[in-house]
Amino acid sequence: MAPRSRHIALRTVALLEGAKGALVLLVGAGLLSLIHRDFQRLAEDVVRHFHLNPARHYPQIFIHTAAHLTDARLQMLAAAALVYALVRIVEAYGLWHARAWAKWFAVLSGGIYIPIEIYHLLHRITTIRLALLILNVLIVGYLALTLTNRRRHQSRV
Repeated sequence: MAPRSRHIALRTVALLEGAKGALVLLVGAGLLSLIHRDFQRLAEDVVRHFHLNPARHYPQIFIHTAAHLTDARLQMLAAAALVYALVRIVEAYGLWHARAWAKWFAVLSGGIYIPIEIYHLLHRITTIRLALLILNVLIVGYLALTLTNRRRHQSRV
């Protein structure tokens, strides 16, 4: 791969990681906005708004989960979202600037999900699950390849 193509590929992965971090940060802020609210009523309103049958399995799980949410759990989820978002944003920064530590971190953090994605795919094959697995394998493989190429280049010098 040409140096310019490698640069573009690495920046694309950085943008993807940064976007994931920003999205999770928004979700965390949304969770904080739900503090001191009647979660069960809110969940029932959402189910009704989307014309879902509240007696069906998934809407029922959603309403049941909302009924057991507390302000403390929301704060804990928002804090976890903040930590996850910060990790993704720091990783994106490192990848954007082609730092080796960020590549290693991305390979490890992305590689962890591959067995889980395979398990879910074996459980039930969907186009989205297959696409996510392929995308993750391509990203992890590409970053691992850049690290091994870097090592080979350094050992020759």
